[in-house]
Amino acid sequence: MIYLKAGLPLGLNSILLTGENGPMTDRSYCSLTLASASPRRLDLLRQIGITPDEIYHPNIDETPIPDESPRRLVERLATLKALAGANKFSRTYVLGADTVVACGRKILGKAEDEQTARSYLELLSGRRHRVFGGICVIDPAGIIRSKAVETIVTFKRLEEKDICLYLCGKEWRDKAGGYAIQGRAAAFVKKISGSYPNVVGLPIYETVNLLVGMRYRMIEEI
Repeated sequence: MIYLKAGLPLGLNSILLTGENGPMTDRSYCSLTLASASPRRLDLLRQIGITPDEIYHPNIDETPIPDESPRRLVERLATLKALAGANKFSRTYVLGADTVVACGRKILGKAEDEQTARSYLELLSGRRHRVFGGICVIDPAGIIRSKAVETIVTFKRLEEKDICLYLCGKEWRDKAGGYAIQGRAAAFVKKISGSYPNVVGLPIYETVNLLVGMRYRMIEEI
């Protein structure tokens, strides 16, 4: 069962998950559950030799709280996903992750239709925008740690033909900000400052540091 104090801010705070027999303090388990439906995050983990033992698709409300900043939003969503995974699987490390794109003060959610994707691309054209990656890890003892990572991306000025061709490719579907940097949208990127994997879907360096810092063993001991 999860005990959360009402109003407790989610972030770099530690929260204890307890079971019916008290706190779970055994950290000898090395299994990992990925609490995310994104195939891109799974690919990024596999790229560095981490294959989750379980993959869980959490169903959470991703609606921003009024006046919530992109950084707070992405960290909160990543934490909610990890908590949902921890409720489903016990005695495992759980990794939750989320991505939020923001242009100015406007948060660009996942593009669910072509009209939304077009409006996002037109807004991002010739401008800088920020991509926030939220990660949260819950260890087998129930300790929660989370972090938000920011990457700044600058798009070239997009012509109408650029937008039309990209929309025809359908890469925008279910993508935060309406584009996938690992696909054809790579040609739109004039400059990037920060973590590239973060824009793809998971800040690898920060994720590994978080896992290792919580004593997750990357390689099984023989």
